[in-house]
Amino acid sequence: MKDPRWLDDDEQRIWRDYLAMHVQLTARLNRQLQADSELSLTDFAVLVHLTEAPENRMRAFELARVLEWEKSRLSHHLARMQKRGLVDRTECPSDGRGAFITITPAGRKTIEDAAPKHVETVRQLLFDTLSADQFRTLDTISSQVLARLEE
Repeated sequence: MKDPRWLDDDEQRIWRDYLAMHVQLTARLNRQLQADSELSLTDFAVLVHLTEAPENRMRAFELARVLEWEKSRLSHHLARMQKRGLVDRTECPSDGRGAFITITPAGRKTIEDAAPKHVETVRQLLFDTLSADQFRTLDTISSQVLARLEE
């Protein structure tokens, strides 16, 4: 077995800073959404995908795939969202084992009301702190890492 390629001091600092940034951004965005709209960041992610899907609905397995969630996590989360009237679950007529997840009118209103404050928070916490060059660099880095992850 090959020896691990340990991170040097700069790589270690950058990696830990990235992790801290991710945790803090996620926590702050989650708190903002909770306070302003009673949505969690994960609720928001589900609703975004549904609003962007054809006919505002997706098969449950497709939603799990794009969110990169396990089936059980998605099922529990959707059950809570359904109780709050944000989504509906309907059986798929062509596949009795499958279900469609659809955004409800209340879910659409909730995300439409939440989105302006959410995007302003994203701007304040991330984009307003970056220069144009840093913005392009972040885009390049994100694209490269995402491409590697998709391999």
